[in-house]
Amino acid sequence: MVEPADKPSTAGQRLSAPESFGVSTLEPGLRPPAQAPGRLVSIRVQMLDDTQEVFQISQRSPGKVLFDLVCVHVNLAEGDYFGLEYQDHRKMTVWLDLLKPTLKQIRRPKNTILRFVVKFFPPDHTQLLEELTRYLFALQIKRDLACGRLICNDTSAALMVSHIIQSEIGDFDETQSWQHLLHNKYLPDQDAIRDKITDCHRKHVGQTPAESDYQLLEIARRLEMYGVRLHPAKDREGTKLSLAVAHIGVLVFQGYTKINAFNWSKVRKLSFKRKRFLIKLRADPAQSAHHDTLEFAMASRDCCKVFWKICVEYHAFFRLFEEPKAKPKPILFTRGSSFRFSGRTQKQIIDYVKDSELKKLPFERKHSKILSHSGMSPQSSSFRSQVPKESAMSVQLADQPDSTRLGHRAECNGSEDPPAATSTANGFRDIATAPGSDPIQSRQNHHGTGSAPDPHFLNPESPGSEDSPAGSPQVVINGTGSVNSSTGVLGQSPEGRHLSPLTSPLLTDAGCVRNDEEEEARRKKFPTDKAYFIAKELLTTERTYLKDLQVITESFHGAAGKDESFPDSVKKLISASYDPVHKFHQGFLKEVEQRLAQWSGRSNAHIKGDYQRIGDILLKNIQGLRHLTVHLQKHSECLVELERVCRSGRKAEAVCRDFEQQRVCYLPLNIFLLRPLHRLLHYKLILERLCKHYPPTHEDFRDCRATLADISEMVLQLQGTMMKMENFQKLLELKKDLTGIDNLAIPGREFIRLGCLSKLSGKGLQQRMFFLFSDSLVYTSRGMTPSNQFKVHGQLPLYGMTIRESEEEWGVPHSFTLFGQRQSVVVAASCASEMERWVEDIRMAIDLAEQSSGTDTDLLPTSLSDNKLSEDGGAELESEEELCGSRSSLERQGHRGNTTVHVCWHRNTSVSMVDFSVAVENQLSGNLLRKFKNSNGWQKLWVVFTNFSLFFYKSHQDDYPLASLPLLGYSVTVPAESENIHKDYVFKLHFKSHVYYFRSESEYTFERWMEVIRSATCSASRSVPSTRKELY
Repeated sequence: MVEPADKPSTAGQRLSAPESFGVSTLEPGLRPPAQAPGRLVSIRVQMLDDTQEVFQISQRSPGKVLFDLVCVHVNLAEGDYFGLEYQDHRKMTVWLDLLKPTLKQIRRPKNTILRFVVKFFPPDHTQLLEELTRYLFALQIKRDLACGRLICNDTSAALMVSHIIQSEIGDFDETQSWQHLLHNKYLPDQDAIRDKITDCHRKHVGQTPAESDYQLLEIARRLEMYGVRLHPAKDREGTKLSLAVAHIGVLVFQGYTKINAFNWSKVRKLSFKRKRFLIKLRADPAQSAHHDTLEFAMASRDCCKVFWKICVEYHAFFRLFEEPKAKPKPILFTRGSSFRFSGRTQKQIIDYVKDSELKKLPFERKHSKILSHSGMSPQSSSFRSQVPKESAMSVQLADQPDSTRLGHRAECNGSEDPPAATSTANGFRDIATAPGSDPIQSRQNHHGTGSAPDPHFLNPESPGSEDSPAGSPQVVINGTGSVNSSTGVLGQSPEGRHLSPLTSPLLTDAGCVRNDEEEEARRKKFPTDKAYFIAKELLTTERTYLKDLQVITESFHGAAGKDESFPDSVKKLISASYDPVHKFHQGFLKEVEQRLAQWSGRSNAHIKGDYQRIGDILLKNIQGLRHLTVHLQKHSECLVELERVCRSGRKAEAVCRDFEQQRVCYLPLNIFLLRPLHRLLHYKLILERLCKHYPPTHEDFRDCRATLADISEMVLQLQGTMMKMENFQKLLELKKDLTGIDNLAIPGREFIRLGCLSKLSGKGLQQRMFFLFSDSLVYTSRGMTPSNQFKVHGQLPLYGMTIRESEEEWGVPHSFTLFGQRQSVVVAASCASEMERWVEDIRMAIDLAEQSSGTDTDLLPTSLSDNKLSEDGGAELESEEELCGSRSSLERQGHRGNTTVHVCWHRNTSVSMVDFSVAVENQLSGNLLRKFKNSNGWQKLWVVFTNFSLFFYKSHQDDYPLASLPLLGYSVTVPAESENIHKDYVFKLHFKSHVYYFRSESEYTFERWMEVIRSATCSASRSVPSTRKELY
């Protein structure tokens, strides 16, 4: 429906992209919105990239028809964040009303240019699920900077402009960057800070345009003037002020300084009378003298009405679950305005994008001069930020920032011949998910040239799910050129920070086509003895274990060594405790690798009889490991000392916090510190399986049994320390996810269970996150802070508490009531089994609280602030201002959207300490073949199962994972006949519409993967509470 110009401009040609490139999340073949009959009128719309498009609409069409045409033209799924603004006949900038006829609003359409701009600015840019949406937001920030609307200090301005330049011209080149700044105006006073801009630009080497967009939005959203549109006004005393509206409420500015904010939760009514704008507040009992109505004088009634309308729309967009219904028209007369918000709310947009199987196609950046195949050295690529990357046609990528990381969905675009080349300018960043979203976080690394993972590896319905054809197809790169390539290049992400949940990037499938017949022939050459595969499990898990040790001995040691403020005593303690263990296991791994190579016949040794065993190597090395027991015993001391240092010094805490954000630290740092203790359990379980498999007459049986006796003795010796440290580590990890309680790791406290329950209140059932400890039950809700922490609402002491099932009393399924000494709480579980687990654990915890007669003083002492909340009983603090208010920089610990707590929140489930203990024992690593329901071939990947998640690597030599898939809530089954998976040893992972098939190499490995994944997808059997109770 776009009017032809000098050259055809079609729906595919959005943002100046050629027709073959102009596709995104809208379904192919989507027709423009139906228009009312009548004469067609041409309307000009200026896009965010400064291009102008002409649309033809019926003269009777409402504004929504024009707006939908624009969204279809740019293929924008999250279009409701945007709007069309124009200058009316009064020279006032107003928004196009989507319900009213367009021509009744635009008096002279031939002389009017509408601007497609951002209308609603979310508090967190990671809530934008599509790369195209973030790109458009970045263009809006660029425009706001250039016109002086986004006010900030020189440092922030220089940093933002440097990211814009990086996205447009790529890596820093002194001559090119200087010329670019001379010919482009990004700031009103750009010349004064040109040197600062170039200095910042130097630091962005290897950063892709999509990464630059992300970093730009990350900086912009923290500015006070982000998304602010000032409306001049005066207060009752005549002081000149400005009013603005944001996601949180109505803001008051004096100049460019915010002096007041009226949260939506405190506003009772917004209205205007003539040129007076009125804000009626809810009564505050604590301030009886406070006026409940605030009055501001604006220039005219029209100014009042314009501002009132945008306030109504902002409130509806961010606060309502769905679009408000139209009021019935009165018969005789009307009172007040009939204006209402039209369009989807933010919640509806997020749910739509996540729940719809959208097709994801690439787009071109008009101002970017970067070619996808531009050369990038491995050194420079190491600086890449871990953020979603651009979806170039050559890559067939559909990116999203984290989330979900759990992520969001995309459907195969149906392309018959997807390209097999991928860009060096691709880098991913981890993100956690939102409810119901595709729960995968992705990180991408750089390996020069070589095969790349399938784009569907993390997202079963992403574009390009079909395996790439063999050969070297001609590939167009970002619409600017073409290359011949048959190999893919993975972009590397540098050390960066984790993102908040909601989306998940995808990986590419370049050069990963496998010949199934060759694969079958190769597998048949391997030994079929079960003992071989048990030994191979030892090898694969040892490789992962050694990588985990390197996180401490190399990566963390290097990070702490660079900071002079980090205490030398702790550095020496960690080094002395872990370096000998790491060195020992390096030698052990070499021996195991050599033996397995001989066993499988892949070495130069042709006499295999003496090599088809593993017990002799295990016996020799486990006996050597016993000499390191003194070092293993110090690992608990390292954990306690590290926490003590972090409490006593902010700089040391910052070192640990920053290190946890690096891609190599794919788990909480404290978990890596406990890995050597966990590894002893793995050896014990592997040896038990070997002894069970071997007959007593087997030559390897005696060595395996002797080794099992040795390792069992070590486990028994360290078991008490191990359990205490697991609990301590879990409390420290939960502390990072909670705000409102300073320290969870108080002496004597044991973690028992965490998960989602619905709490019954005056507002009905509300989702809350509950944390059960041996002395109290804490309930929280997820805050809107940048760190995605959970806000503590109340804490119920367990001493004296009783519990009663109350489904019949309240009429709420799976509900029960907790009767505390000062407060009673009614909660409901998601299902009967969840309720049974919670009731059983709470009753066990109540018994423990009543029987407890003393506390353990070995761990860190508590602080006075730890008890502030418990003194307050269960008083709920549900003020939205507290949930959304700013926090100190120390508390902003980066996004933690991929933790177990967040996964439980999004999937409405729970896990117990028993589940965590089982997960520790059930760690597994190895190669698997992966397939999606819409793809043909199988892709080989190195997969690590730990911490209720699968982590995916290109090979076992990679230092950090490409992606992760949290398994809580997933079901694991065997494919049905109707699914046409005609292969052996295949298991299926399924969550809502997301289906993944994984194929193992033998019956043993198939059973092991099924076993460990079931331990994560299903809560641990509750046949062991008495044992846990004794351990507490």
